[in-house]
Amino acid sequence: MPRATTRDELLASSDRAYTALATVLDRLPRTALQAPFPFEDRDRCVRDVLGHLHAWHLMMLGWYDEGSRGLRPAIPAPGHTWRTLPALNQEIWERYQEVDLSVVRADLDASHRQIQDLIGRHTDAELFTKRLYPWTGTTSLGAYLVSATASHYTWAVTKLRRFERVLTGG
Repeated sequence: MPRATTRDELLASSDRAYTALATVLDRLPRTALQAPFPFEDRDRCVRDVLGHLHAWHLMMLGWYDEGSRGLRPAIPAPGHTWRTLPALNQEIWERYQEVDLSVVRADLDASHRQIQDLIGRHTDAELFTKRLYPWTGTTSLGAYLVSATASHYTWAVTKLRRFERVLTGG
């Protein structure tokens, strides 16, 4: 599916991908939700994947908040650049190790709604005009939001389906 270029497409693609994520989660046996993945990966269980998504939602919301106040947010995070994403993602992984899956899932549901609300408050031009906001650099706000939603959800669905295939022998 092509990347969204309008607010309505972005809202729809984000919701569609989030629904796909929820569908995979709901299909997994209860015992599998707490089980470690039987393959080598940075994310070692369902909680890790959901914590990763939630953390990136929070970063996106933080960037937006700071940028809206005329500040220049540290993107992707203070002390990190896009080249140090593996280290940042490892920090995110560590942050969620003591958080219960039910809490992470509820937090992810809430941050997804916050992101959807943020998208809904903007026009197509505000979302998809490149260089409109100084803090987004050479890209558009919409590109950041696609990455934080539909694209990231698709990544998570792929990972969880892999886990599901291993569990079911398919």
